[in-house]
Amino acid sequence: MKQTPFSIAKKLIAAISIFALVTFNSCKKEEEVFPAPTVNPTSSLSGLPGATVALKASINAPGGLKTITVLKNGVAFDSKTYNGEKSIDYAKDYVIETTASGIVNFTVIATDNKNQASSPATLAVTISAIPPKEIVEVKGTLEGNVSWTADKIYKLVGFVRVGEDLKADGTPTKTGVLTIAAGTVIIGDRATKGTLIIQRGSKIIAEGTLEKPIVFTSERGVGEREPGDWGGLVLCGKAPINVPAGVNELEGKYGAFYGGTDANDNSGSLKYVRVEYAGIPINPNEEVNSFTFGGVGAGTKLEYLQASFGLDDSFEWFGGNVNAKYLIAYKGLDDDFDTDFGYTGYVQYAIGIRGTTQADQSGSNGFESDNAGASAAATSIPKTNAIFANVSLIGAKGNKETSISTLFQNGAQLRRNSAQSLYNVFITGYPNGIYIDNQVPGSAANAEKGELVLKNVILSGVDGWGTNNWGAGAATNPKGVPVSDKEQNAAAAEIKIGDKAPSEWFKAQTGNKIIPNFANTGISNSLWNTGRPTFILTAGTSESLIGPALPTTLPAFFDKTDFVGAFKATDWTTSWAEFSPQSIVYKK
Repeated sequence: MKQTPFSIAKKLIAAISIFALVTFNSCKKEEEVFPAPTVNPTSSLSGLPGATVALKASINAPGGLKTITVLKNGVAFDSKTYNGEKSIDYAKDYVIETTASGIVNFTVIATDNKNQASSPATLAVTISAIPPKEIVEVKGTLEGNVSWTADKIYKLVGFVRVGEDLKADGTPTKTGVLTIAAGTVIIGDRATKGTLIIQRGSKIIAEGTLEKPIVFTSERGVGEREPGDWGGLVLCGKAPINVPAGVNELEGKYGAFYGGTDANDNSGSLKYVRVEYAGIPINPNEEVNSFTFGGVGAGTKLEYLQASFGLDDSFEWFGGNVNAKYLIAYKGLDDDFDTDFGYTGYVQYAIGIRGTTQADQSGSNGFESDNAGASAAATSIPKTNAIFANVSLIGAKGNKETSISTLFQNGAQLRRNSAQSLYNVFITGYPNGIYIDNQVPGSAANAEKGELVLKNVILSGVDGWGTNNWGAGAATNPKGVPVSDKEQNAAAAEIKIGDKAPSEWFKAQTGNKIIPNFANTGISNSLWNTGRPTFILTAGTSESLIGPALPTTLPAFFDKTDFVGAFKATDWTTSWAEFSPQSIVYKK
């Protein structure tokens, strides 16, 4: 049909109308506008350091929520992404740092799908000041059930005794149980030689946690503390010891009697406990150890203990048969682990780390082990035949340039008829590794008979130290060797284990090795630095400490490990141990 001008115009008008409608609707859709998101925080919060507060805010985003960003005092704290929700309730826990003070401001900003940002909303957290803890002075004898709590600091004035044991016959006249809560701080009075003594028949239950260890330390402030600021922690039990009368008094003669006939005696429990700056002399050259265990029996539990900057031994066992795991001897003056008078217990996972100048005039060792004292019969029984496994002894010498005290001696000195055995032990940084001291006969014979056992013991020198990496020809006293074949005295008599020199005997034992230096063992150089070291081993090195298996014939107490030393892939010192106690503020 032939189109008229009128029909053509009509169609043109219709097309223009449709185009205009489509264009209008399209523009309308593109230009649709949503308001920016809004953030409504909860009211301001407050709390003490260590407390947890909940940060909350209500978010409205008509254009669909895309992200939330939270700043803490202008620094990124939290962020979240969303899928176009129109409204949400934001929540995040904040643990107030123990060092925080004043007001902490949190800024919350929400962004929608059109990249429109909300106005910053501020949520303030006011940090309340912690009132100083009450310091409670403790004196004399504690009897019955006594509890110490973490909201107070306890100050030991003089010899504080749990129980009373005035006679050597082993019959206590008073008994007590001291329970110390996790996180409690105990300080020792310097002027009166504050010391805590758990007498025979009494107990201490001091069980801290990973995050809240129990700390015994100096009363002095940051930067003022020094070894010997107070006495130490002393446990006395009724387990067998090898002095003729079966009962003895600890050196210093301060009424700490120990020994008896009960091998399962229970002196309580220590777990996650630190002892710092202990070791004050009771009499000249008669210091208290950081941890002293006199005749402590197998019913007692010892785990996760650290002795730091003590003026005498870090740990010393006088007889008894208590077992222990996870011990740290850190920069003490005398020996790390000292065993005497018939100690027959088991210890697994222990590390000793030395400072460069902290060494005692008597000569400082990693292990020092005696069956009896120098003046006592070397044949007295029970014989010291403790077993230590998975131990690392890190001597003072980390590199050839470092100057160390000439009073450092041996990684292990086993003497006076000791039959102590070492399994999967690593020793480095000492002028001498192993010294089976036979000046008082017995220890060499014990080695020959298989009573004193060294297996999977790795001795490591320090690259370039002296002429043999053990300080030979350098300023060491006595001159450096991995295994002593001669007595360390003026006579320097030869030592024989059967018909072998100790160095020959050592190499013939299963798994024992002497290596030139520790560079390829997998240990970290940070072990010689200040502050927290790296303990975990690096695998895959040519002299790796990973691999040697602990003999399955050892008692069930021992975990069956496959590494030499105290660590493999797990750092069991994390959280509870402290390697810079001088900087810690305890009185707060």
